[in-house]
Amino acid sequence: MAKASSPAVEIEVGGRTVRISNPDRVYFPARGETKLDLVNYYLSVGDGIVNALRERPCMMHRFPEGVAGEKVHQKRLPYGAPPWMETVQVFFPRYKRTADELCVTELAQVAWAVQMSTVEFHPWNSRRAHVEQPDEWRIDLDPMPECGFDRVRRVAHIAHEVLDEIGATGWPKTSGGRGIHIYVRIKPEHGFDDVRRAALAFAREVERRAPDEVTTEWWRRDRDPKALFVDYNQNARDHTIAAAYSVRGNPIGTVSTPIRWDEIDAVEPDDFTIATVPKRFAELGDLHAGIDDAVFDLAPLLEWADRDEREGAAPPADPDDRD
Repeated sequence: MAKASSPAVEIEVGGRTVRISNPDRVYFPARGETKLDLVNYYLSVGDGIVNALRERPCMMHRFPEGVAGEKVHQKRLPYGAPPWMETVQVFFPRYKRTADELCVTELAQVAWAVQMSTVEFHPWNSRRAHVEQPDEWRIDLDPMPECGFDRVRRVAHIAHEVLDEIGATGWPKTSGGRGIHIYVRIKPEHGFDDVRRAALAFAREVERRAPDEVTTEWWRRDRDPKALFVDYNQNARDHTIAAAYSVRGNPIGTVSTPIRWDEIDAVEPDDFTIATVPKRFAELGDLHAGIDDAVFDLAPLLEWADRDEREGAAPPADPDDRD
């Protein structure tokens, strides 16, 4: 016999009423957190998640049966959205079609997306006013399978050193997995190709300073399994990673959490979950709150990219060409 669904509940979010169906459905089996627990988590970090998603096309990673079930990658806003949900239309050249993607401007929209079983929020690095010109450069420190987190920490410090030298302010966060992300605000003056060229030039500089620990090799089969890959390709058009404060779809509900630079040597990947981050947020607030005030000009990195290519370095690989 099928288990009876729990009665729906209604919550008030910023003057909006959001109906949550099946609030007692277990989404995270390790501790038993439910769909309603997930909603309450996002409400507890409301300023942070809205700041991370604001005005950005956003892919939703939905888990209709909880994270132990099937994962659905949802580009289009689901059918039946209330009129106050906002979208931005984006074009996908490869498929020659468009999609109206979620575009968050207020917390109630996040809550409604969770009602539609969204666990993870993956925004673009551009906003709807300039969809084709990113305003965020993303540094993804992506460990290979045999790369320990101590190496991730060391490379994060090297990345910080390079950022300081070029006058860029980096905003680190855990990935919610085994890596670290660093975001840098940039002027929305360049297309995705130039931002990716700049990101690769930066990655190569980090690799020069730690050649035994870092790789920029695009082909996975050619990477040392103990290396740390600086994944410049996360700056390609329509490539997304979990937002700051986004929960990840795993049994313990880890969270991609902003951290201070002086915390990097102490944090562990599983420190931050939906059970622990609300208290941290209440104490520290949004550690990425000032990100829009620290805008970097990519010109020095584009000069590095020109230099590297003159000296024989390959330009960035096709972002959709993977092994």
